[in-house]
Amino acid sequence: MKEDSTTIKLSRKTKERLTNLKEHSAESYEEVLKKILYILNLIRKSPELGNKALRIIDKNIKRKQAVNKEADTRQAA
Repeated sequence: MKEDSTTIKLSRKTKERLTNLKEHSAESYEEVLKKILYILNLIRKSPELGNKALRIIDKNIKRKQAVNKEADTRQAA
């Protein structure tokens, strides 16, 4: 079954912030927003588990940024 979709209007700054929350380049904005909502609900139920999930996501984002920086450095050389 095909899901209905819609368009939402975001400022460029908000879109940039969502982009920075991607754990990998192929991650969609839909996935990022679902992840944000999941974490929000998790923190409401169990702050400890929510914080643990945030630390894992942050670690993955930092790893992605390091890989991207290394690739940029190689391309500049």
